[in-house]
Amino acid sequence: MNTMDIHEILKYLPHRYPLLLVDKVISIDVGKSIVALKNVSINEPFFQGHFPHHPVMPGVLIVEALAQAAALLTLKTEGVTNQTDSVYYFVGIDNVRFKKPVMPGDQLVLKATIDRQIKGLWKYSAQAEVNDQLVTEAKLMCTSRNV
Repeated sequence: MNTMDIHEILKYLPHRYPLLLVDKVISIDVGKSIVALKNVSINEPFFQGHFPHHPVMPGVLIVEALAQAAALLTLKTEGVTNQTDSVYYFVGIDNVRFKKPVMPGDQLVLKATIDRQIKGLWKYSAQAEVNDQLVTEAKLMCTSRNV
């Protein structure tokens, strides 16, 4: 099992502020699964409008955070760092369920497991948790394309 700090994450993901949504990888079993963290701060730019009177992390950003964790797993599995001639695209989401809201101060635990890989298409089972409680689950699909 490996870990990744923010410096190593930046070597793999092309995302930058404000759309980099993975702060740390606490474990990665290359070719199998990943557990990563997103620290949710009141300083996140989306909280200004979602919702000022009751800040809640948008569900689409929770799913994006899960996709970024899945991308890290795949890129680490393939040994491919951030390249300017290709992009790792999010191409599908199935069976998304939002169980509880994510608030400022929460630590989002992002988990993704590779279900299968066929001809460059990667499929994952993904879950996000806060305090060991499931907040979001989804089936994700991603692929890499040259740009």
